[in-house]
Amino acid sequence: MEKPVLQKIQAAMSDWTPPAIPAQIPQGDMPGDKVKIVQAHIDKTNALFPQLLPLLAEALEEKGRAVISVCGGSGVGKSGVASLLTYYLGQIGVGSYTMSGDNYPRRIPQYNDAERLSLFRTAGVRGMLTSGVYDPERAAVLKELQAAGTDADPGLVEEYPWLAVYQREGRARLSAYLGSSEEQDFDEVTGIISQFKNGADAIWLKRMGRTDTELWYDKVDFSGKSVLIIEWTHGNSRHFQGADIPILLNSTPSETAEYRRLRGRDGNTDSPFTTMVLEIEQKLLESQADRAKLILSKQGEILSYRAYRQRMALE
Repeated sequence: MEKPVLQKIQAAMSDWTPPAIPAQIPQGDMPGDKVKIVQAHIDKTNALFPQLLPLLAEALEEKGRAVISVCGGSGVGKSGVASLLTYYLGQIGVGSYTMSGDNYPRRIPQYNDAERLSLFRTAGVRGMLTSGVYDPERAAVLKELQAAGTDADPGLVEEYPWLAVYQREGRARLSAYLGSSEEQDFDEVTGIISQFKNGADAIWLKRMGRTDTELWYDKVDFSGKSVLIIEWTHGNSRHFQGADIPILLNSTPSETAEYRRLRGRDGNTDSPFTTMVLEIEQKLLESQADRAKLILSKQGEILSYRAYRQRMALE
């Protein structure tokens, strides 16, 4: 790598003070994303940055360019922290770019949301059939629950015991889909990382909105960029390679749901189905946490993996 970049990081390692944050800073590349930098983002990034610098110096010295992934549950603050990391690196003279992994599902959001729900419901009904609890009367009740969007509500199992089979089988199929290569295009992200590390000065990056007319590519200038920061729920996944420093931002499903409401990410953040999705994502993140180089608690504490496991056992 260029010696001046490494020297700038080493200088910051010995003498770094959090910079003032202007009203506007460069953010990720997800179309239409609403990211408001709040004090919690700043506090978390201030805790992360000094711990990140030596890891970054090591990765850059070895590979010339480095990839940081910022992962965690939806709405936990990935976009804000990643944007601040890019800004902080810029302030010490290290060029970086923030890429949103939310541009890389295999389906646009509205279709992926529909696919998730379809897989859940189809597997649930088939599970009822194979378990012998399906009949026309229950099918009529289930149709009403689906129309009301309450078929994933575990609180209804007491009233409709057969619904437990439906929810169990639907949840199992949904768990197999979420964060898998069936849902996410990990190969494309891996290819981007490969291009970046091989020194590409420009890379075509995908942009994905929420409708079928909002899909295109932009050619992004990477000359002068030593660091690629990927903010993505699945940034710690075992399905892709190349992230040198995975960072896990931890939160509980209830906190994640609250973050999503504040951010206005979806219109149905309180639905039982969305709650189920968040719970499954949380378990997936927990199963991958051992890969993270840095883990940050919701209170902004740097945790060892052991401390993280102990903390999660108390939740």
